[in-house]
Amino acid sequence: MDEGVIKFNCHWQPGMLPAGIDVTALLQTRNELFRLGLIGFDKTEKVGFGNISTRVDDNQFIISGTQTGHVAQLSENELSLVTGTAITANTVFCSGPAKASSESMTHAAIYQLIPAANAVIHIHHNGLWKKLKHHLPTTKADIGYGTQDMANEIERLLKENDLLTHKLLVMAGHQDGIISFGDTMEAAKAALLMHL
Repeated sequence: MDEGVIKFNCHWQPGMLPAGIDVTALLQTRNELFRLGLIGFDKTEKVGFGNISTRVDDNQFIISGTQTGHVAQLSENELSLVTGTAITANTVFCSGPAKASSESMTHAAIYQLIPAANAVIHIHHNGLWKKLKHHLPTTKADIGYGTQDMANEIERLLKENDLLTHKLLVMAGHQDGIISFGDTMEAAKAALLMHL
């Protein structure tokens, strides 16, 4: 059981988020997804699931912190600014009140590979996962979440599938895991909720 575990080298500088970064849409969307049960905490497995991010610039993004799935009303105190990512070195640099989510490497890959993506959402939903798996762009079953391999897998899906059309991928090797993205947070959410 490796759910919720950070699989990359995380260099975290505790502190506050920089002033002037608007996280309103991120927090509103995340808390809406929590109310819908798409981000949350599995009481049986005792692990949180789901995360959300928004691009700040070409190399940085704000993401919900690791181990925050149980928080009903996320605030700035549970966010992290990813300041750099070295995918080939399996390393994430972040700062802020929380360590970056265990899925930060995957979010970084999407931002690096898809310049138009400004928001990324990762949720869990068993029914939707079963329904969409292998019908929409789907990662290979042996690819784990939050890894260099997942970053490479997203690149494969871009080359071999219509990922840019659907703006959604199913993680075959990550039970119930689905990722959507968009040029705005609203678009990323719509790409996901249209299937529910």
